[in-house]
Amino acid sequence: MPHLTLEYTDNLPAFDPAAALLAINRAAVDSGIFGESDIKSRALRLDAWRVGIEPAPRAFVHVRIALLGGRPPGVKKTMAEAVLAALTPTVDRPAGLEIQFTVETVDLDRDSYAKATHHG
Repeated sequence: MPHLTLEYTDNLPAFDPAAALLAINRAAVDSGIFGESDIKSRALRLDAWRVGIEPAPRAFVHVRIALLGGRPPGVKKTMAEAVLAALTPTVDRPAGLEIQFTVETVDLDRDSYAKATHHG
């Protein structure tokens, strides 16, 4: 735990999702809340998306942090802020393009979450 899902629009120039995943994973490790190998992340490039209704040049990068339920709101807020701080420097900001950066935390049901680890 946690599961980090990075979504980004397809109009971000020179965006390296692997570098962004490494940055947000480091933020999760540095929080001291999770074991290094417990952090799982993935990136999803969005080919169909929209921001607002105007034809302005816009983009977004969003991270969903899924955590086992029961963590205090302050811990979730601190985690979201750390991930946001780690994420924003990984994205180039070309002139004229508005980029929105967002992070949310969601609770996974602790009673129904299952995990198995196998070593070969």
